[in-house]
Amino acid sequence: MPRHGVRPTAAPKRDAALDYLRKRQDPQNGGNNAGGGNGNNAGGGNNNQNGNTGTNQQGGGNNNGTVGTGQNGNGTTNGNATVSGGAGGNSTNTSSTISIPLTAAAGSIVMLEPSQRVDTVSYYKIAPSETITFRWNMTNLYVQPSNITVVASCSDNGNTYPVGPTNGAQNVFDGNTTEVHWVPYDWEQVPGQPRFAAASYTLKIWDERGPGVGIKGGYLSPYSGTRFGMYIPQKYTPLAEWTCATCSSAQRLLGEPAGLSILTSLIVVLVSAYAVLRRA
Repeated sequence: MPRHGVRPTAAPKRDAALDYLRKRQDPQNGGNNAGGGNGNNAGGGNNNQNGNTGTNQQGGGNNNGTVGTGQNGNGTTNGNATVSGGAGGNSTNTSSTISIPLTAAAGSIVMLEPSQRVDTVSYYKIAPSETITFRWNMTNLYVQPSNITVVASCSDNGNTYPVGPTNGAQNVFDGNTTEVHWVPYDWEQVPGQPRFAAASYTLKIWDERGPGVGIKGGYLSPYSGTRFGMYIPQKYTPLAEWTCATCSSAQRLLGEPAGLSILTSLIVVLVSAYAVLRRA
């Protein structure tokens, strides 16, 4: 019983701010609070959050832009977009879509150099510093090739020759290449490289899918539409030393001064005899 004239002492009031902080303390597994927001519950993971709202559950990552409660893992929120992993893991969503109409034509090569006139065939000399230039455009492409391969095929000897420089990538180029310079003589100096024939050649170009791929809308089709000739120059031979290998004996005789004189005399005799016969 209280003493007479003495008021009982009231129980001390609980500090509301202290209670709030205690409630914020993680009771399980020693969770940590970072980023001026909330802590971690049931999982012991770290939740780094800088912002105001949001909840990351059973995912993986950090939350930069919204604040919430992280449970059993980490979630990732960047700005206003959210990418969440599956339970206990991460996921990456990367996609690239190219839309090709069903009516799209197949990609093709239009040769600009050499000339593609039907009545014109370009001939090139196989000699030092003699450069052949091939130049083209690519049309109707929805899918750009990763790389292209350029070769010259000779039907006379059955060989296929790389078209391009003898160093570096040689005859494999970036997919957007539209011009190639080629010195056939330099390739003849490469050990093991077959020699060129004086013959007709066909230029062929294909992408990384290979020379036998089928035609497909929006993709580059294999090309083999350019024909050209190459020849091997011969050293100069004076006329007096020149011999016609395909001429007959009579042709060779007429090529000599004595043979020409005999032919001239024979013609004069025949003409004179004809004139005499007409007077008779």
